[in-house]
Amino acid sequence: MSAAMPGSDASRPATVPALQDGRLWTLPNPQALATSIRATAQVFEDPRSMELLARIRLIAPSEASVLVMGETGTGKELVARHVHALSHRAGGPFIAVNCGAFPETLVESELFGHEKGAFSGAFTAKAGWFEAASGGTLFLDEIGDLPLSIQVKLLRVLQEREVVRLGSRRTVPIDVRVIAATNVRLEEAVAAGHFREDLYYRLHVVSLDLPALRGRPGDILPLARYFAAEYRQRLGYGAIALNAEAEAKLLAHSWPGNIRELENVIHHALLICRDGTIRPEDLHLSALQGAPRGGEAAAGDPRARLEAALAAYFEQNREGLYEHLEDVIVRAAFEYSERNQVQAARLLGISRNVMRARLIRMGAIAALK
Repeated sequence: MSAAMPGSDASRPATVPALQDGRLWTLPNPQALATSIRATAQVFEDPRSMELLARIRLIAPSEASVLVMGETGTGKELVARHVHALSHRAGGPFIAVNCGAFPETLVESELFGHEKGAFSGAFTAKAGWFEAASGGTLFLDEIGDLPLSIQVKLLRVLQEREVVRLGSRRTVPIDVRVIAATNVRLEEAVAAGHFREDLYYRLHVVSLDLPALRGRPGDILPLARYFAAEYRQRLGYGAIALNAEAEAKLLAHSWPGNIRELENVIHHALLICRDGTIRPEDLHLSALQGAPRGGEAAAGDPRARLEAALAAYFEQNREGLYEHLEDVIVRAAFEYSERNQVQAARLLGISRNVMRARLIRMGAIAALK
């Protein structure tokens, strides 16, 4: 954990907002990142954020598994790192693994390890991430992307506190705290049969719900000033300031991409601003609209809710997105119609045969039903 502690001048650029009590966190060595591939800073100034910070401090010293929930770009890894830093495991390793980053054929060997000759190309034995994180914390990001077959094995590892490498019969004891993260509602994934209910409860001992940036407006300007100072240093620029109109524009935006979007907006603004001042015209904001600031999308504006959900999917840059979204729509219509195929087909304006074929392909109904 590399926390930019505001009380130390050596750890903070001179223009970083003067936050106190460790309320500004950054990823280790964020200067090494040429471009932002994830939210690299987290700030706690808004009342909702301060409530979250208090909860983190309460649960961190325990050994309980933690499930971190939040939209893409809200800084889930930063929160996981801070939980680790406040635990008695702080001296041990913190290993972050994106569960959606590996092909399904390699997930098992990556997590649990393999022996020499376990599969084609396994020329040497290799410890998995669970063994590598022993004595510390293993952060499993995008846990909802794990295949069901691996979910079964993960549940056993969490219950027995031991792993069996691929190609081996010998158990290896592990001492790991697991923190999982997801940007989808696992309750819905369980209901849809995509996530095991027993694994959900095993991981959901403690939950941390990260508000979207639009729901914590008090953090927008402190984060913007931090990113301005951070990228000013990387670019070798002089002092940079946001004028009042630019600040107002930032506060009015819905931030569908959350902290990650804000970081990229400020980075781009520094590249094109003049005279050391960021003006409204320098802020190129996303045309996608998230939910209105201060909570969920307005009940009377379903299009805004849909656009916010799509923005989260676009951030994932996943393969086969169009087909996945079609599955989501079909499943939603099916459940909304209380699993009546005729009614669901009528809602979507398609034939019952098309609806039925799609539901079978998705595994939502049995082929002989």
